[in-house]
Amino acid sequence: MKKAKLFGFGAMALATALTLAACGGGTDDSSAGSDSGAADDVKSAAIITDTGGVDDRSFNQSAWEGMQAWGKEHGLSKDNGFAYFQSTNESDYAPNIDQAINAGYQTIFGVGYKLTSAIVDGANNSSDVNFVIIDDVPVDKDGNEAIPDNVSAATFKDNEGAYLAGIAAAYTTETNTVGFIGGVKGTVIDRFDAGFKAGVEAAAEELGKEIEVLNQYAGDFNAPDKGKTIAQAMYAQGADVIYHASGGTGNGVFQEAKSINESGDKKVWVIGVDRDQSDEGEYKDPETGDTANFVLTSTTKGVGTVVEDLAEKANDGEFPGGEHVVYDLKAEGVGLTDGQISDEAKEAVKAAQDKIISGDITVPEKPAE
Repeated sequence: MKKAKLFGFGAMALATALTLAACGGGTDDSSAGSDSGAADDVKSAAIITDTGGVDDRSFNQSAWEGMQAWGKEHGLSKDNGFAYFQSTNESDYAPNIDQAINAGYQTIFGVGYKLTSAIVDGANNSSDVNFVIIDDVPVDKDGNEAIPDNVSAATFKDNEGAYLAGIAAAYTTETNTVGFIGGVKGTVIDRFDAGFKAGVEAAAEELGKEIEVLNQYAGDFNAPDKGKTIAQAMYAQGADVIYHASGGTGNGVFQEAKSINESGDKKVWVIGVDRDQSDEGEYKDPETGDTANFVLTSTTKGVGTVVEDLAEKANDGEFPGGEHVVYDLKAEGVGLTDGQISDEAKEAVKAAQDKIISGDITVPEKPAE
């Protein structure tokens, strides 16, 4: 196993990955990934989704957009050089990986930490295939990194982007109450949770006020009904800004925010996650009849560009097998959109970003006990 290292990629590549629209439907073509089905000298690639699917408007969708961008660059098409395999539940992970292997795909991406075990098993059984696990690192029984030689583990410093979201929330709230909604508790969402709260607290201190952070988990990444119920309760408790890190569950958060804003009772905000989710925030202002938007900003995560990056490295014979690859704020692996935050908030976010990159601010990765 090689040591972890930081990879960087340019903002233009990230923008390219995130502008391509997602497609629907998986693949069951047993020869789709074979050399004969792809462009000459291009290694085929596939992603295995988690239960959120490629249209979750978040993590899986970003991965699929990146795969499409990479395929387009090489003259490939869906099921003819690249594909996705949809998982409707966790029992689909291993069969989907086997199907991708049997179809001849040469680089296989597991989207999300829940696929780690299945990816490692697939890698151990297929040493001639490259595998990527996104957002997790395989470990042994003692908790030490244990990455097979044909696996690359890609993770993100989500806590750094979430810290900036906390700054933006603190500078925006008028009720001095904000909320965080998580999907499933674990190492990954811990980073969002801890970073957001730390950012809120730091900004509150700068502003000389106290801000309450409401916190609740849905226990699911694909339960919009739970997301809506939790958001409804938080807004009722006075929160006027909610940051969600909950995958498809977050769709319910957007639904509730739209309902409240269109009622005209009050203005509430949502902070998106993983990709610019501003498209989810459009609503009709009840007073003016004009189109307005309630997405304050979004934390971005270069999932799509990671897919492009590692698929290309595999294609070039430079696949970082056995390595833990970390994408952070400095490497533009995570970030925050300008969105609708005020100029004052932008200045505060920029100052915090500079301090994180310089090392003057170290953002916690785990919530305080």
